[in-house]
Amino acid sequence: MNIQIFGSKKDFDTKKAERYFKERGIKAQFIDMKEKGLSKGEFNSVCQAIGGYEKLIDQNCKDKDLLALLTYIAEEDRAEKILENQKIIKTPIVRNGRQATVGYQPDVLPSMRETVRWTVSS
Repeated sequence: MNIQIFGSKKDFDTKKAERYFKERGIKAQFIDMKEKGLSKGEFNSVCQAIGGYEKLIDQNCKDKDLLALLTYIAEEDRAEKILENQKIIKTPIVRNGRQATVGYQPDVLPSMRETVRWTVSS
């Protein structure tokens, strides 16, 4: 398995997640969301792993108009609108196969590390 970190180069939580894996000698692929972003398949995989797209939304993002729009549009259009406007997604998104976390969660990262160690050694 390969750990992917989706985030921004200037985001401090993304830097913490990168540093966590680097200090432990675990390879992690960094994907800048401002340049590339999540594909539809990656978006769906992350949503399934964390329990819904609502947990992806950063309530403290700068685009308050888009947050307001998300609360008033139809339920079936929300996921598509988030995928189109990924600047409202909470970062970092750390993904390892079917596992994923949103935001810096140091208590969850060790379980991802163990999964990587298990897949490398077997």
